[in-house]
Amino acid sequence: MTHYEALYSRNYCTPLCWTELGEQRVLGLKLVSETEDKVTLIQNRLKAASNRQKSYADLKRRDIEYSVGDYVFLKRYRSDSSHIVSVEEIEVRSDLMFEDEPVQILDQDVKVLKRKSIPLVKILWWNHDTE
Repeated sequence: MTHYEALYSRNYCTPLCWTELGEQRVLGLKLVSETEDKVTLIQNRLKAASNRQKSYADLKRRDIEYSVGDYVFLKRYRSDSSHIVSVEEIEVRSDLMFEDEPVQILDQDVKVLKRKSIPLVKILWWNHDTE
């Protein structure tokens, strides 16, 4: 009796082979053919169920037709003053570029990192809203 058997009252099994001794099933041609038959039977049943569902969906499917005055998939628009876009004239040069000119400095701040300080400036531009 080894130490393991005395301590745990069972045989020692290495991680290389954890199978127990006894009668094992031998994979033969008959077992493989039975398994293939069962797999094809399952596939045929799944295909039949899929075809039934598809035919039912095809019968219920119809083209969508709209007539004048239908309110299908439409929601009533609720006006909001923030959605209104002001139209201002922008002077465009011949090369389709416009010039941005600073109008006013709105805010100044200094971001301090470990060894660096970065000045931040918020500016009101001529052709833009407040940013």
